[in-house]
Amino acid sequence: MTAWTLAAGIALLPLLLGGQVTVRLASAAWTSRRPRAALVLWQAIGLSAGLGAFGLGLIAAVAPLAAAFPHGAHVLGDQIVDGRGLSGLGWGHVAALLWSLSLPAWLLAHTARTLTRAAAGQRRQRLLIDLVADLDRGYGAYVLPEARPVAYCVPGRQTRVVVSRGTLERLSPRHVHAVLAHERAHARGHHDLVLLPFAALAQAFPILSAPRTAMRAVSVLLEMLADDQARRHHGDLVLAQAIVQMITPGEQQPAHTLALTQLDVAQRLQRLLTDAATPGRGTAIAAYSAAAGLLSGPLTVLVAPIICTLL
Repeated sequence: MTAWTLAAGIALLPLLLGGQVTVRLASAAWTSRRPRAALVLWQAIGLSAGLGAFGLGLIAAVAPLAAAFPHGAHVLGDQIVDGRGLSGLGWGHVAALLWSLSLPAWLLAHTARTLTRAAAGQRRQRLLIDLVADLDRGYGAYVLPEARPVAYCVPGRQTRVVVSRGTLERLSPRHVHAVLAHERAHARGHHDLVLLPFAALAQAFPILSAPRTAMRAVSVLLEMLADDQARRHHGDLVLAQAIVQMITPGEQQPAHTLALTQLDVAQRLQRLLTDAATPGRGTAIAAYSAAAGLLSGPLTVLVAPIICTLL
């Protein structure tokens, strides 16, 4: 069972090390130059941690039934089908099995709760926008009668890209188009759905710092990915100028939106304006390989009993 335990347990290293792995990844310089690869790595960390915790519970539960985990899982399945239930399992093993069964239910419940709240908030935002904003067909955006500069995207089936009257007055047309390109990139990329599992993890395990670190880091990476879409059409300098002109200290965007200005504006501006060499493909390949390595262990643990049953 040791090899199977290691295969599942290695996926929990970011959590077992007190969140230091996630903190270092969040502050790593290469992530701002390869945001897509960094995002995939974050997704792999979150998914592998959940699968690894689930797999460890199963491995511990079936340990008395067989020397190898796949065979033990197969034996447990046969016992349940034959009506012998959990015979051969002690209280500790039953507790491990209950852990494995309750963990997915706990995560799914929090994911559904987060999704429901986000969808309700987005509906309220869209209703409010439809009531107080005017559609500018030239820009293809809703214009709020607001003096301060505001730009955000309300995602969902009926996406709303919103700017304020103050934005149109402060920015030139080309800067406005750069801002809108950024917001539309959020909508096309369904960035709200990408961020949702991390928000659910943070709510499911509020005492752990790693999910909160991951959620913040992923939100910044999504801003960078939207920047990359906008800069391709409008240029680095125009987008950077638009970001600077949009900054209003102390202001926050409405909840349930994906906003242009964030706390990490300085980092985004630096990547737009500096001439630092972008890391080669090796950096991205290493990130993707690490993601695959994290997932391989727990996926092997989960697939092995199925293969054992088919053989």
